[in-house]
Amino acid sequence: MTVSDGKLFIGGEWVEPAGGHYDVIDPAYGSVVGRAPEASRAQVYEATAAAREAFAAWSRTRPEQRAAILDRTADVIQRDFAANVELAQAESGATTATARGMQVGVGVARFRRYAKGALEPVEQALVPQINEAGPMGGAAVIGALAVRQPVGVVTCITSYNNPWANPAGKVAPALAMGNTVVVKPAPQDPLSVYRMAAALEEAGAPPGVVNVVSGASVEVGEAAVDSPDVDMVSFTGSTAVGRRIGEVCGRGMKRQLMELGGKGAAVVFDDADLASAVRGIGTTFSFYSGQICTAPTRVIAQRGVYEALVDGLARYVGQLRVGDPRERGTVVGPVISAAHRDRVESYVELGRKEGARLVAGGERPAQEKGCYVAPTLLADCTRDMRVVREEIFGPVVVVVPFDEEDEGVALANDSDYGLIDYVWSGDVARAFRVARRLRAGGVGVNTVGRNMEAPFGGFKRSGVGRDVGSYALHAYSELQAIVWPG
Repeated sequence: MTVSDGKLFIGGEWVEPAGGHYDVIDPAYGSVVGRAPEASRAQVYEATAAAREAFAAWSRTRPEQRAAILDRTADVIQRDFAANVELAQAESGATTATARGMQVGVGVARFRRYAKGALEPVEQALVPQINEAGPMGGAAVIGALAVRQPVGVVTCITSYNNPWANPAGKVAPALAMGNTVVVKPAPQDPLSVYRMAAALEEAGAPPGVVNVVSGASVEVGEAAVDSPDVDMVSFTGSTAVGRRIGEVCGRGMKRQLMELGGKGAAVVFDDADLASAVRGIGTTFSFYSGQICTAPTRVIAQRGVYEALVDGLARYVGQLRVGDPRERGTVVGPVISAAHRDRVESYVELGRKEGARLVAGGERPAQEKGCYVAPTLLADCTRDMRVVREEIFGPVVVVVPFDEEDEGVALANDSDYGLIDYVWSGDVARAFRVARRLRAGGVGVNTVGRNMEAPFGGFKRSGVGRDVGSYALHAYSELQAIVWPG
Protein backbone atom coordinates (compact mmCIF):
# COMPACT_ATOMS: atom_id res chain seq x y z
CA MET A 1 0.00 0.00 0.00
CA THR A 2 1.45 3.37 -1.05
CA VAL A 3 0.07 6.86 -0.69
CA SER A 4 -0.32 7.09 -4.46
CA ASP A 5 -2.98 4.36 -4.40
CA GLY A 6 -5.51 6.95 -3.27
CA LYS A 7 -8.00 4.52 -1.76
CA LEU A 8 -10.23 4.58 1.29
CA PHE A 9 -9.78 1.95 3.99
CA ILE A 10 -13.15 0.37 4.84
CA GLY A 11 -13.79 -2.97 6.51
CA GLY A 12 -10.23 -4.15 5.98
CA GLU A 13 -10.32 -3.38 2.24
CA TRP A 14 -8.73 -0.61 0.18
CA VAL A 15 -11.68 0.87 -1.67
CA GLU A 16 -11.93 3.20 -4.67
CA PRO A 17 -13.50 6.53 -3.61
CA ALA A 18 -16.88 7.37 -5.07
CA GLY A 19 -16.05 11.08 -5.13
CA GLY A 20 -12.78 10.82 -7.02
CA HIS A 21 -9.62 12.49 -5.69
CA TYR A 22 -8.25 15.87 -4.72
CA ASP A 23 -4.71 17.22 -4.51
CA VAL A 24 -2.80 17.39 -1.23
CA ILE A 25 -0.53 20.43 -1.44
CA ASP A 26 2.92 20.91 0.10
CA PRO A 27 2.65 24.30 1.87
CA ALA A 28 6.40 24.88 1.53
CA TYR A 29 6.48 24.65 -2.27
CA GLY A 30 2.89 24.67 -3.49
CA SER A 31 3.53 21.34 -5.24
CA VAL A 32 1.27 18.29 -5.18
CA VAL A 33 2.25 15.72 -2.54
CA GLY A 34 -0.31 13.13 -3.62
CA ARG A 35 -3.92 12.47 -4.47
CA ALA A 36 -6.30 11.93 -1.57
CA PRO A 37 -9.55 9.96 -1.92
CA GLU A 38 -12.90 11.75 -1.63
CA ALA A 39 -15.47 9.54 0.09
CA SER A 40 -19.19 9.75 -0.50
CA ARG A 41 -21.71 9.89 2.33
CA ALA A 42 -22.68 6.31 1.54
CA GLN A 43 -19.07 5.17 1.85
CA VAL A 44 -18.71 6.87 5.23
CA TYR A 45 -21.80 5.00 6.36
CA GLU A 46 -20.25 1.78 5.03
CA ALA A 47 -17.19 2.50 7.18
CA THR A 48 -19.24 3.08 10.32
CA ALA A 49 -21.27 -0.07 9.60
CA ALA A 50 -18.04 -2.04 9.22
CA ALA A 51 -16.84 -0.68 12.56
CA ARG A 52 -20.16 -1.64 14.15
CA GLU A 53 -19.92 -5.17 12.78
CA ALA A 54 -16.35 -5.56 14.03
CA PHE A 55 -17.08 -4.18 17.49
CA ALA A 56 -18.63 -7.28 19.05
CA ALA A 57 -15.60 -9.48 18.43
CA TRP A 58 -12.95 -6.82 19.00
CA SER A 59 -14.42 -5.67 22.31
CA ARG A 60 -14.16 -9.25 23.60
CA THR A 61 -10.53 -9.82 22.59
CA ARG A 62 -8.06 -10.38 25.37
CA PRO A 63 -6.22 -7.20 26.41
CA GLU A 64 -2.93 -8.94 25.62
CA GLN A 65 -4.04 -9.39 22.00
CA ARG A 66 -4.95 -5.73 21.63
CA ALA A 67 -1.66 -4.75 23.27
CA ALA A 68 0.34 -6.91 20.85
CA ILE A 69 -1.34 -5.33 17.80
CA LEU A 70 -0.67 -1.81 19.06
CA ASP A 71 2.94 -2.69 19.81
CA ARG A 72 3.44 -4.18 16.36
CA THR A 73 1.88 -1.06 14.84
CA ALA A 74 4.53 1.02 16.57
CA ASP A 75 7.17 -1.34 15.15
CA VAL A 76 5.89 -0.89 11.59
CA ILE A 77 5.72 2.90 11.89
CA GLN A 78 9.24 2.96 13.34
CA ARG A 79 10.54 0.65 10.60
CA ASP A 80 9.34 3.12 7.97
CA PHE A 81 10.30 6.14 10.06
CA ALA A 82 12.21 8.06 7.37
CA ALA A 83 9.48 7.67 4.76
CA ASN A 84 6.81 8.61 7.28
CA VAL A 85 8.73 11.74 8.28
CA GLU A 86 9.16 12.72 4.65
CA LEU A 87 5.42 12.40 4.02
CA ALA A 88 4.40 14.22 7.20
CA GLN A 89 6.75 17.08 6.36
CA ALA A 90 5.48 17.32 2.79
CA GLU A 91 1.83 17.38 3.88
CA SER A 92 2.10 19.69 6.88
CA GLY A 93 5.09 21.93 6.18
CA ALA A 94 6.69 21.04 9.52
CA THR A 95 10.41 21.47 10.01
CA THR A 96 12.49 18.31 10.00
CA ALA A 97 12.92 18.37 13.78
CA THR A 98 9.19 18.76 14.33
CA ALA A 99 8.24 16.09 11.80
CA ARG A 100 10.70 13.63 13.35
CA GLY A 101 10.27 14.33 17.04
CA MET A 102 6.80 15.76 17.54
CA GLN A 103 4.88 14.13 14.70
CA VAL A 104 6.05 10.63 13.75
CA GLY A 105 8.10 10.14 16.92
CA VAL A 106 5.17 10.98 19.18
CA GLY A 107 2.91 8.80 17.03
CA VAL A 108 5.16 5.81 17.69
CA ALA A 109 5.33 6.64 21.40
CA ARG A 110 1.56 6.80 21.69
CA PHE A 111 1.04 3.37 20.17
CA ARG A 112 3.67 2.05 22.62
CA ARG A 113 1.98 3.80 25.54
CA TYR A 114 -1.45 2.40 24.79
CA ALA A 115 -0.13 -1.07 24.13
CA LYS A 116 0.68 -0.91 27.84
CA GLY A 117 -2.60 0.88 28.48
CA ALA A 118 -4.56 -2.06 27.10
CA LEU A 119 -3.23 -4.04 30.08
CA GLU A 120 -4.28 -1.51 32.72
CA PRO A 121 -6.99 -2.75 35.13
CA VAL A 122 -10.54 -1.96 34.07
CA GLU A 123 -12.18 -3.08 37.31
CA GLN A 124 -12.24 -1.25 40.62
CA ALA A 125 -13.64 -2.86 43.76
CA LEU A 126 -15.80 -0.54 45.84
CA VAL A 127 -16.37 -0.61 49.58
CA PRO A 128 -19.26 -2.96 50.43
CA GLN A 129 -22.43 -1.31 51.71
CA ILE A 130 -24.58 -2.64 54.56
CA ASN A 131 -28.27 -2.36 53.71
CA GLU A 132 -31.03 -2.60 56.30
CA ALA A 133 -34.08 -4.72 55.54
CA GLY A 134 -36.72 -2.78 53.63
CA PRO A 135 -38.87 -2.66 50.50
CA MET A 136 -35.89 -3.64 48.35
CA GLY A 137 -35.27 -6.87 50.27
CA GLY A 138 -33.79 -8.27 53.43
CA ALA A 139 -30.75 -6.96 55.25
CA ALA A 140 -27.60 -7.64 53.30
CA VAL A 141 -24.08 -6.61 52.59
CA ILE A 142 -23.94 -5.42 48.96
CA GLY A 143 -20.67 -5.65 47.10
CA ALA A 144 -19.93 -3.46 44.10
CA LEU A 145 -17.53 -3.29 41.22
CA ALA A 146 -16.95 -0.37 38.82
CA VAL A 147 -15.99 -1.71 35.39
CA ARG A 148 -14.78 0.27 32.40
CA GLN A 149 -16.44 -0.89 29.19
CA PRO A 150 -15.70 0.28 25.64
CA VAL A 151 -18.05 2.93 24.30
CA GLY A 152 -18.52 1.28 20.90
CA VAL A 153 -17.84 2.85 17.50
CA VAL A 154 -15.73 6.01 17.77
CA THR A 155 -15.39 8.58 15.01
CA CYS A 156 -11.99 10.28 15.25
CA ILE A 157 -11.79 13.62 13.43
CA THR A 158 -8.21 14.81 13.45
CA SER A 159 -6.47 18.17 13.09
CA TYR A 160 -4.15 19.29 10.31
CA ASN A 161 -1.36 20.46 12.59
CA ASN A 162 -0.13 16.99 13.49
CA PRO A 163 -1.01 14.15 11.08
CA TRP A 164 0.66 11.48 13.24
CA ALA A 165 0.54 12.37 16.93
CA ASN A 166 -3.06 13.58 16.91
CA PRO A 167 -4.57 10.53 15.17
CA ALA A 168 -2.40 8.16 17.21
CA GLY A 169 -3.57 9.89 20.40
CA LYS A 170 -7.15 9.02 19.49
CA VAL A 171 -6.90 5.68 17.70
CA ALA A 172 -4.47 3.93 20.06
CA PRO A 173 -6.36 4.47 23.36
CA ALA A 174 -9.72 3.85 21.67
CA LEU A 175 -8.50 0.49 20.35
CA ALA A 176 -6.77 -0.34 23.63
CA MET A 177 -10.14 -0.05 25.39
CA GLY A 178 -11.85 -2.34 22.86
CA ASN A 179 -13.57 0.24 20.68
CA THR A 180 -13.56 0.25 16.89
CA VAL A 181 -12.82 3.45 15.00
CA VAL A 182 -13.59 5.43 11.88
CA VAL A 183 -10.95 8.09 11.27
CA LYS A 184 -11.79 11.19 9.28
CA PRO A 185 -8.45 13.01 8.82
CA ALA A 186 -8.07 16.71 8.13
CA PRO A 187 -8.36 17.34 4.38
CA GLN A 188 -4.98 19.13 4.26
CA ASP A 189 -2.86 16.13 5.31
CA PRO A 190 -4.74 12.82 5.20
CA LEU A 191 -2.07 10.70 3.52
CA SER A 192 -0.15 10.09 6.73
CA VAL A 193 -3.30 8.71 8.35
CA TYR A 194 -3.64 6.17 5.54
CA ARG A 195 -0.04 5.16 6.26
CA MET A 196 -1.09 4.65 9.87
CA ALA A 197 -4.02 2.51 8.77
CA ALA A 198 -1.70 0.41 6.62
CA ALA A 199 0.58 -0.08 9.64
CA LEU A 200 -2.36 -1.24 11.74
CA GLU A 201 -3.45 -3.61 8.99
CA GLU A 202 0.05 -5.08 8.75
CA ALA A 203 0.18 -5.39 12.53
CA GLY A 204 -2.92 -7.59 12.50
CA ALA A 205 -5.84 -5.32 13.28
CA PRO A 206 -8.93 -7.31 12.19
CA PRO A 207 -11.08 -6.02 9.32
CA GLY A 208 -13.41 -3.20 10.36
CA VAL A 209 -11.60 -2.39 13.58
CA VAL A 210 -9.92 0.60 11.90
CA ASN A 211 -11.45 2.49 8.97
CA VAL A 212 -10.27 5.69 7.28
CA VAL A 213 -12.42 7.94 5.11
CA SER A 214 -11.21 11.29 3.82
CA GLY A 215 -12.59 14.17 1.83
CA ALA A 216 -12.34 17.88 1.24
CA SER A 217 -16.11 18.32 1.38
CA VAL A 218 -17.99 19.04 4.58
CA GLU A 219 -20.31 16.13 3.80
CA VAL A 220 -17.68 13.54 4.72
CA GLY A 221 -17.22 14.88 8.23
CA GLU A 222 -20.95 15.34 8.72
CA ALA A 223 -21.63 11.72 7.77
CA ALA A 224 -18.91 10.50 10.15
CA VAL A 225 -20.69 12.31 12.97
CA ASP A 226 -24.37 11.74 12.21
CA SER A 227 -24.15 8.05 11.29
CA PRO A 228 -26.46 6.04 13.57
CA ASP A 229 -23.70 3.46 14.00
CA VAL A 230 -21.44 5.98 15.77
CA ASP A 231 -21.48 6.02 19.59
CA MET A 232 -18.81 8.66 20.23
CA VAL A 233 -17.02 11.47 18.43
CA SER A 234 -13.47 12.51 19.29
CA PHE A 235 -12.64 15.80 17.60
CA THR A 236 -9.65 18.12 17.52
CA GLY A 237 -10.15 21.43 15.75
CA SER A 238 -11.80 24.80 15.94
CA THR A 239 -14.39 25.75 18.54
CA ALA A 240 -16.84 26.74 15.79
CA VAL A 241 -16.75 23.29 14.19
CA GLY A 242 -16.74 21.61 17.60
CA ARG A 243 -19.93 23.43 18.51
CA ARG A 244 -21.68 22.12 15.39
CA ILE A 245 -20.46 18.58 16.07
CA GLY A 246 -21.66 18.87 19.67
CA GLU A 247 -25.15 19.82 18.50
CA VAL A 248 -25.37 16.68 16.37
CA CYS A 249 -23.98 14.52 19.16
CA GLY A 250 -26.50 15.99 21.56
CA ARG A 251 -29.41 14.95 19.38
CA GLY A 252 -28.15 11.36 19.35
CA MET A 253 -26.82 11.34 22.93
CA LYS A 254 -23.40 10.45 21.56
CA ARG A 255 -20.39 10.69 23.80
CA GLN A 256 -17.90 13.45 23.02
CA LEU A 257 -14.24 14.24 23.48
CA MET A 258 -13.49 17.72 22.18
CA GLU A 259 -10.10 19.43 22.02
CA LEU A 260 -10.93 22.85 20.65
CA GLY A 261 -9.36 26.28 20.36
CA GLY A 262 -6.97 28.03 22.69
CA LYS A 263 -5.65 31.48 23.48
CA GLY A 264 -3.09 30.59 26.11
CA ALA A 265 -2.28 33.33 28.61
CA ALA A 266 1.30 33.64 29.82
CA VAL A 267 1.27 35.65 33.06
CA VAL A 268 4.78 37.01 33.62
CA PHE A 269 5.54 38.63 36.99
CA ASP A 270 8.25 41.16 37.83
CA ASP A 271 10.39 38.52 39.53
CA ALA A 272 10.28 36.06 36.63
CA ASP A 273 13.32 34.56 34.96
CA LEU A 274 12.93 36.58 31.78
CA ALA A 275 15.22 34.39 29.71
CA SER A 276 13.06 31.39 30.56
CA ALA A 277 9.86 33.30 29.81
CA VAL A 278 11.18 34.50 26.46
CA ARG A 279 12.23 30.99 25.46
CA GLY A 280 8.87 29.55 26.47
CA ILE A 281 6.73 32.22 24.83
CA GLY A 282 9.01 32.16 21.79
CA THR A 283 7.84 28.63 20.98
CA THR A 284 4.70 30.29 19.59
CA PHE A 285 6.81 31.80 16.84
CA SER A 286 8.86 28.73 16.11
CA PHE A 287 7.01 25.50 16.88
CA TYR A 288 5.00 24.62 13.80
CA SER A 289 4.63 28.32 12.96
CA GLY A 290 2.26 28.93 15.85
CA GLN A 291 -0.32 26.44 14.59
CA ILE A 292 -0.83 24.86 17.98
CA CYS A 293 -3.71 25.40 20.36
CA THR A 294 -1.53 25.20 23.48
CA ALA A 295 0.77 28.07 22.47
CA PRO A 296 1.28 30.99 24.93
CA THR A 297 0.01 33.53 22.41
CA ARG A 298 -1.41 36.05 24.90
CA VAL A 299 1.26 37.51 27.18
CA ILE A 300 0.09 39.25 30.35
CA ALA A 301 3.21 41.07 31.57
CA GLN A 302 3.65 42.98 34.85
CA ARG A 303 4.82 46.54 34.21
CA GLY A 304 8.14 46.13 35.99
CA VAL A 305 9.30 43.69 33.29
CA TYR A 306 7.00 44.71 30.47
CA GLU A 307 9.48 46.56 28.24
CA ALA A 308 12.32 44.16 28.97
CA LEU A 309 10.09 41.23 28.04
CA VAL A 310 8.95 42.89 24.82
CA ASP A 311 12.57 43.65 23.94
CA GLY A 312 13.58 40.07 24.71
CA LEU A 313 10.85 38.65 22.51
CA ALA A 314 11.80 41.03 19.70
CA ARG A 315 15.42 39.84 19.87
CA TYR A 316 14.21 36.23 19.90
CA VAL A 317 12.22 36.84 16.71
CA GLY A 318 15.26 38.39 15.08
CA GLN A 319 17.23 35.16 15.56
CA LEU A 320 14.65 32.91 13.91
CA ARG A 321 15.35 31.64 10.43
CA VAL A 322 12.21 31.49 8.29
CA GLY A 323 12.26 29.30 5.21
CA ASP A 324 12.28 25.85 3.67
CA PRO A 325 11.45 23.39 6.48
CA ARG A 326 13.74 20.78 4.92
CA GLU A 327 16.84 22.95 5.15
CA ARG A 328 19.14 22.65 8.15
CA GLY A 329 18.82 25.65 10.43
CA THR A 330 15.24 26.55 9.50
CA VAL A 331 13.19 27.23 12.60
CA VAL A 332 9.96 28.64 11.14
CA GLY A 333 8.38 26.86 8.20
CA PRO A 334 5.16 27.65 6.34
CA VAL A 335 1.61 27.67 7.64
CA ILE A 336 -0.69 25.02 6.23
CA SER A 337 -2.16 26.90 3.24
CA ALA A 338 -2.32 30.17 1.37
CA ALA A 339 -5.82 30.75 2.74
CA HIS A 340 -4.56 30.37 6.30
CA ARG A 341 -1.57 32.63 5.60
CA ASP A 342 -3.97 35.32 4.41
CA ARG A 343 -6.10 34.85 7.52
CA VAL A 344 -3.14 35.26 9.87
CA GLU A 345 -1.90 38.31 7.99
CA SER A 346 -5.36 39.86 8.20
CA TYR A 347 -5.21 39.55 11.99
CA VAL A 348 -1.84 41.29 12.07
CA GLU A 349 -3.26 44.18 10.06
CA LEU A 350 -6.33 44.23 12.30
CA GLY A 351 -4.08 44.52 15.35
CA ARG A 352 -2.35 47.55 13.87
CA LYS A 353 -5.70 49.17 13.15
CA GLU A 354 -6.86 48.43 16.70
CA GLY A 355 -3.89 50.38 18.05
CA ALA A 356 -1.36 47.66 18.86
CA ARG A 357 2.32 48.48 18.41
CA LEU A 358 3.98 46.32 15.78
CA VAL A 359 7.34 45.40 17.31
CA ALA A 360 8.42 42.63 14.93
CA GLY A 361 7.10 40.99 11.80
CA GLY A 362 4.21 42.30 9.80
CA GLU A 363 5.81 41.72 6.41
CA ARG A 364 5.49 38.58 4.32
CA PRO A 365 8.82 36.70 4.21
CA ALA A 366 10.69 36.86 0.92
CA GLN A 367 10.08 33.28 -0.18
CA GLU A 368 9.49 32.57 -3.86
CA LYS A 369 7.06 29.77 -3.12
CA GLY A 370 5.04 28.54 -0.19
CA CYS A 371 2.75 29.89 2.50
CA TYR A 372 4.98 31.76 4.93
CA VAL A 373 4.09 34.19 7.72
CA ALA A 374 6.71 36.25 9.52
CA PRO A 375 6.85 35.75 13.31
CA THR A 376 5.00 38.78 14.62
CA LEU A 377 4.98 40.58 17.97
CA LEU A 378 2.21 43.05 18.87
CA ALA A 379 2.70 45.09 22.06
CA ASP A 380 0.64 47.68 23.97
CA CYS A 381 -2.50 45.62 23.45
CA THR A 382 -5.71 45.91 25.44
CA ARG A 383 -8.13 43.23 26.56
CA ASP A 384 -10.88 44.32 24.15
CA MET A 385 -8.82 43.95 20.94
CA ARG A 386 -9.82 41.09 18.67
CA VAL A 387 -6.18 40.03 18.34
CA VAL A 388 -6.20 39.50 22.11
CA ARG A 389 -9.55 37.73 22.27
CA GLU A 390 -9.58 35.53 19.16
CA GLU A 391 -7.45 32.53 18.25
CA ILE A 392 -5.13 33.46 15.38
CA PHE A 393 -3.40 30.06 15.07
CA GLY A 394 -0.19 31.44 13.64
CA PRO A 395 3.19 32.83 14.75
CA VAL A 396 1.68 35.92 16.39
CA VAL A 397 2.12 36.96 20.04
CA VAL A 398 0.24 39.83 21.69
CA VAL A 399 1.37 41.53 24.90
CA VAL A 400 -0.89 43.20 27.50
CA PRO A 401 0.46 45.01 30.61
CA PHE A 402 -0.84 44.65 34.18
CA ASP A 403 0.01 46.06 37.61
CA GLU A 404 -1.20 43.86 40.48
CA GLU A 405 -1.66 40.11 40.81
CA ASP A 406 -5.46 40.22 40.84
CA GLU A 407 -5.47 42.27 37.66
CA GLY A 408 -3.15 39.78 35.94
CA VAL A 409 -5.37 36.87 36.91
CA ALA A 410 -8.49 38.74 35.75
CA LEU A 411 -6.90 39.51 32.39
CA ALA A 412 -5.82 35.90 31.92
CA ASN A 413 -9.31 34.62 32.73
CA ASP A 414 -11.02 37.19 30.51
CA SER A 415 -11.23 34.80 27.57
CA ASP A 416 -13.69 32.44 25.94
CA TYR A 417 -10.89 29.87 25.93
CA GLY A 418 -9.23 27.91 28.70
CA LEU A 419 -6.94 25.20 27.39
CA ILE A 420 -3.44 25.81 28.79
CA ASP A 421 -2.17 28.93 30.56
CA TYR A 422 1.31 29.69 31.91
CA VAL A 423 2.80 31.50 34.89
CA TRP A 424 6.36 32.77 35.22
CA SER A 425 7.48 33.91 38.66
CA GLY A 426 10.50 33.49 40.90
CA ASP A 427 8.11 33.10 43.84
CA VAL A 428 6.99 29.49 43.46
CA ALA A 429 4.31 29.83 46.11
CA ARG A 430 2.76 32.75 44.21
CA ALA A 431 3.09 30.90 40.90
CA PHE A 432 1.14 27.93 42.24
CA ARG A 433 -1.39 30.20 43.92
CA VAL A 434 -2.03 31.98 40.64
CA ALA A 435 -2.12 28.69 38.72
CA ARG A 436 -4.99 27.49 40.93
CA ARG A 437 -6.93 30.65 40.09
CA LEU A 438 -6.61 30.33 36.33
CA ARG A 439 -9.63 28.94 34.50
CA ALA A 440 -7.72 26.59 32.24
CA GLY A 441 -7.46 22.83 31.87
CA GLY A 442 -3.71 22.99 32.37
CA VAL A 443 -1.16 25.47 33.71
CA GLY A 444 2.58 25.48 33.10
CA VAL A 445 4.61 26.98 35.95
CA ASN A 446 7.88 28.41 34.63
CA THR A 447 7.71 26.01 31.66
CA VAL A 448 5.91 25.24 28.44
CA GLY A 449 6.77 21.56 28.87
CA ARG A 450 4.15 18.85 29.16
CA ASN A 451 3.81 15.78 31.35
CA MET A 452 2.37 13.18 29.00
CA GLU A 453 0.57 11.35 31.81
CA ALA A 454 -1.25 14.48 33.02
CA PRO A 455 -4.87 15.05 31.96
CA PHE A 456 -5.22 17.23 28.89
CA GLY A 457 -8.30 19.21 27.92
CA GLY A 458 -9.96 22.57 28.25
CA PHE A 459 -12.27 24.71 30.31
CA LYS A 460 -14.94 26.87 28.70
CA ARG A 461 -14.93 26.83 24.88
CA SER A 462 -11.63 24.99 24.71
CA GLY A 463 -13.24 21.61 24.90
CA VAL A 464 -15.07 18.79 26.64
CA GLY A 465 -13.40 15.88 28.41
CA ARG A 466 -9.80 14.89 29.13
CA ASP A 467 -7.30 12.62 27.45
CA VAL A 468 -3.56 11.75 27.47
CA GLY A 469 -2.11 9.05 29.72
CA SER A 470 -4.65 6.84 31.45
CA TYR A 471 -7.18 9.66 31.15
CA ALA A 472 -7.46 8.84 27.44
CA LEU A 473 -8.42 5.27 28.32
CA HIS A 474 -11.11 6.66 30.60
CA ALA A 475 -12.32 8.99 27.85
CA TYR A 476 -12.93 6.07 25.48
CA SER A 477 -14.82 3.99 28.01
CA GLU A 478 -18.11 3.88 29.88
CA LEU A 479 -18.38 3.03 33.57
CA GLN A 480 -20.59 0.08 34.43
CA ALA A 481 -21.58 -0.79 38.00
CA ILE A 482 -22.00 -4.44 39.01
CA VAL A 483 -23.47 -5.18 42.44
CA TRP A 484 -24.19 -8.42 44.31
CA PRO A 485 -25.16 -9.63 47.79
CA GLY A 486 -22.12 -10.44 49.90
